[in-house]
Amino acid sequence: MKNFTPPYPTPHKNKTNFLKRLFRCSNSWIHTLFEKSYKMKMGYLRLPGADLFMVNEKSLVKRIMVTEADKFPKHQHIEEVLKPLLGESIFTTNGEIWRKQRAMIDPAFSHTRLEKAFPLMNEAVQEMLERMLRQESGTENIIDVEMTHITADIIFRTILSAPLSAEDAQQIFSAFNEFQEAVQRITLLHAYRLPAYFQKKKSEKSAAKIRPILAKVIRKRYEDFQSGTDIENRDILSSLMHATDKESGKHFSYDELVDHICMLFLAGHETSASALTWSLYLVSECPDIQQKIYAEICEVTKGGEINFTHIKKLKFTFDVFREALRLYPPVGFFLRTASEDTCMRDREVKKDAMVMVSPWLIHRHQDQWKCPHQFMPERFAENDAKESLKSSYLPFGKGQRLCIGQGFANQEAVLILANLIRNFRFENPQGQIPEPLGRVTVRPRKAIKLIMHKR
Repeated sequence: MKNFTPPYPTPHKNKTNFLKRLFRCSNSWIHTLFEKSYKMKMGYLRLPGADLFMVNEKSLVKRIMVTEADKFPKHQHIEEVLKPLLGESIFTTNGEIWRKQRAMIDPAFSHTRLEKAFPLMNEAVQEMLERMLRQESGTENIIDVEMTHITADIIFRTILSAPLSAEDAQQIFSAFNEFQEAVQRITLLHAYRLPAYFQKKKSEKSAAKIRPILAKVIRKRYEDFQSGTDIENRDILSSLMHATDKESGKHFSYDELVDHICMLFLAGHETSASALTWSLYLVSECPDIQQKIYAEICEVTKGGEINFTHIKKLKFTFDVFREALRLYPPVGFFLRTASEDTCMRDREVKKDAMVMVSPWLIHRHQDQWKCPHQFMPERFAENDAKESLKSSYLPFGKGQRLCIGQGFANQEAVLILANLIRNFRFENPQGQIPEPLGRVTVRPRKAIKLIMHKR
């Protein structure tokens, strides 16, 4: 297999000054990184609004995310900027509120639920294939939009038992891009103690285009649940409506359900769409890897339809997705706050300091991965990658706040990739070099277009 280093922003030689950093970060935080960022164990940045510690050292990451996670809750700013879209869901809450919410939501994502969700996932994938196969071979497709449509459709079906229209999918895609841009700038302005009124209004306006698409379905189902006519265990929404708090015996209210479904929908479809877009771009640049995936699919399925039992057997297909997650982790950083004065690497970390753990940096750290910037899915089958996987691979987070939908996302990704590569050969148009932007998620600056040849 050829060595391929996919695009990422060339790091600056040295830390940039205040004004340059402010300008570059207004569109993408990964464009402010410098060479030492990919080598350091811990970095420090003095901002007008706070002290920021960027932590890469494995033992400290474990401390922040696992062993002392309660001492490093999610930063209050995360709740503030994401609340217009995600409300008070498990993505934004902390402490006892988060623990109660998580305990009520966990059962909806058990292994048995994944098996029940598979037929719904597969229905959406087959409809996607029908749309694509109607096109002439050699057609150029905007992959970002296609992956947003299929992942949103899967989430819609598995959570709400309803398909998602192309019109609603396009509205969600556009509105979320607007939301990401506004949130990136709000975060920057907040850090530099600058007013963010207009960007906040923009984020609220974008969120208001997305939430009603979900709320209109939830309202009808909630009314059915209240009247006793909703079918229990029908889908994830049903599971959430029937969930009860162990202490109070209460169910989620309608407003709480909207918050949690918005969180599951946006976190679930947007992160998967991002990772799948990058996965298909990566294989389009590596025909040998694409052919190896195709050969694996043929061997595992023996020409039959891809079913639930095949997913775990498609090991190399899964490794390609894992490598895409390593190179382009959908959530590029986790922002925490120190709840008390503490010490890291002999440095004093004051209470309320910002502490950042960045999968983008850790996944590309030269001391933690071999050839960290290269696309090498075969690395996951090598013994020397086991320690890196254990300690330095966190696209879904780590510890008690590990993403609730990790299993769901992995199953969905393998199913989509396997079906697409079984039916098409992907080619990157000459001259297209995508540029990743670091915002709420890691997305390409311009839409990625790929040529799809029917097999």
